[in-house]
Amino acid sequence: MSEEQQPQNPGATPLPAGAQQPFGIPEPDPRDVRRSRTLRASGILAVVLGLSALVLPTRFVVESPGPAFNTIGEVEGTRLLSISGEKTYPTSGTLDMTTVYVQGGGQKRLPFLSVLEGWVSPHQDVIPEELVIPRGTTSEETSEQNTVAMDDSQQLSTAAALTELQIPFRQSLTVAGFATDQNSQQVEVGDVLLGINGKPIVGMPDLRAALKAAGDKPSELEIERKGKKQTVTVTTTAGAEGQRQIGIYLGNTFKFPLTVKFGLENVGGPSAGMMFALGIMDKLTPGAMTGGKDFAGTGTIAVDGTVGPIGGIAQKLVGARDAGAEYFLAPADNCSDVIGRVPSGLDVIKVETLQEARTTVEGIAGGKDPASFPSCG
Repeated sequence: MSEEQQPQNPGATPLPAGAQQPFGIPEPDPRDVRRSRTLRASGILAVVLGLSALVLPTRFVVESPGPAFNTIGEVEGTRLLSISGEKTYPTSGTLDMTTVYVQGGGQKRLPFLSVLEGWVSPHQDVIPEELVIPRGTTSEETSEQNTVAMDDSQQLSTAAALTELQIPFRQSLTVAGFATDQNSQQVEVGDVLLGINGKPIVGMPDLRAALKAAGDKPSELEIERKGKKQTVTVTTTAGAEGQRQIGIYLGNTFKFPLTVKFGLENVGGPSAGMMFALGIMDKLTPGAMTGGKDFAGTGTIAVDGTVGPIGGIAQKLVGARDAGAEYFLAPADNCSDVIGRVPSGLDVIKVETLQEARTTVEGIAGGKDPASFPSCG
């Protein structure tokens, strides 16, 4: 359209020759232009900050189902349990120990987007980092601690299995470290505790009872250091619950009449204790404990067979069901954690001791209704 053909706009200011402003649109107010630019910049900044927040590291870890390992079976051609020095018997079915993948924490913090995915997933849990990795502890240190915990649980599982089967062995308490400097000059790391105030020490109950009886008086502690016996005098302080304390971390050492080798690597923590103990018992007794059925479970174990609670049980239930288990042995103290989270087709039975776990497995293997045993959820 030629310039002569344009309609007239009586309210507009005539343009100089060559001006390019479109016909009929007034020139914008400079203040509006500045406001528009500011709003656009703010919007872009908000988007950038929002996207950045999705990739920034967080102080959360995400737990998800891990693999299950048959304690009476093999992993990549290696037996999880190998026993020598005692007659063993064939087994069948499964006695799976269960695991949890833990992502994040320490030097491997997860971005918010990964944490958000964990919150949304029904099979994952998001928990604060410090509940898994205490502040000031590196990921490597936590891994080392988990490895030590697994080694300890393997020794305890052997001791618990032999206790249940009434096979004698020797147990000793040793000095593992110091909680305070109270008796650090009297004993050394590696000392074996033999007796106290004239009475032998077999386990922690013996030591606790003797310290309680002595009250605030010093005690005569008989130890073995580098193969030589000697007696030292230790003092005690009152604990929060009235018990007497000597400020020493103690560990267990055992001398078994047989050798158990564990063929599992890259798995840490103490939670496989009960299932290892059941696997050892199954191999040392005639007949298949499981009757060919598929069991899984979790729980720490003590020398006397006490089963303790663990973390990540909801994820372990999923991992067990994915592996084909039909029955799951859960520590009684974890029952409240599984309510509403039991996978379809999995019976969860609560146990407090190794003896109860054994009775449950043998009972179901013999045809008893799983519902006849105490249930978790």
